[in-house]
Amino acid sequence: MEFDVGSRLRSVREAAGLSQRQLAKRAGVTNGMISLIEQNRTSPSVASLRKVLKGIPISMSDFFAENFRPKEKVFFRRDELTELSRGSISFLQVGGDLSGRKLQVMHETYKPGSDTGRSMLSHEGEEAGVIVNGHLEVTVDGERAVLGPGDAFYFDSRRPHRFRNTGNVPCEVVTACTPPSF
Repeated sequence: MEFDVGSRLRSVREAAGLSQRQLAKRAGVTNGMISLIEQNRTSPSVASLRKVLKGIPISMSDFFAENFRPKEKVFFRRDELTELSRGSISFLQVGGDLSGRKLQVMHETYKPGSDTGRSMLSHEGEEAGVIVNGHLEVTVDGERAVLGPGDAFYFDSRRPHRFRNTGNVPCEVVTACTPPSF
């Protein structure tokens, strides 16, 4: 039976919560190399594979173990968060690929004057957040409040909503959304 290096690398990378781009950066290789290995379009040398696996990190013996089960990543350092920014709003998502996940957690930063747009947002699920720094105007279905540090919101995401930093300092918010919708 032939060992599928590409599938194993993909499952190990995803279990570690890394995108191909993040793994490539951590391992010091190109995105294309990770992609080609995962698609089994190239067979990496032992040295190349060792270099890639150090970016996860996982040992060669664990990678090739017959009874291997990828360990789910539990802890994420700030530089491991996935950036999903849009203009003057920074979204840093905990975990990489959220397919199969039920919860999305993000650290959001709104520059002064930034907002999610004139059109109200609406999607399946629920969302909640706690303001860490600054002030955020939150509008949900016509109700509006300006929230400050320690204040929070929680609502059904099908209700039309919008977020806006009306202050003159960046506003930081930690949010959760279920199911993931970004």
